[in-house]
Amino acid sequence: MGKQDNVHGEGNYEASRQYNEATRKFVASGKVDKAAHDAAPSSDAEALQLAAAEAEGRSRAKEEDPALARKAKKPAPAPGLDRTAPTAPDVPAAPKPGKGA
Repeated sequence: MGKQDNVHGEGNYEASRQYNEATRKFVASGKVDKAAHDAAPSSDAEALQLAAAEAEGRSRAKEEDPALARKAKKPAPAPGLDRTAPTAPDVPAAPKPGKGA
């Protein structure tokens, strides 16, 4: 008997490895630009048809992924750093004598 496959769906690690390897090989082959060019609409009519299909699909979607619309935020500085210095030190400044910690 052969090896039994008891893992399916998102947990199928072997299928995931196969997909990732095939994707790596495709990218390394240099065929990505040609495939993107071949997939582009060949006419204005086809471009309009694709845009209409995308709009219809979006109209049925629950909501847009917030990560797509959100701008990347800069991380907040760590507490205790001198925010007035032109460049913040890597190590928080030690409290000055007479100041609360």
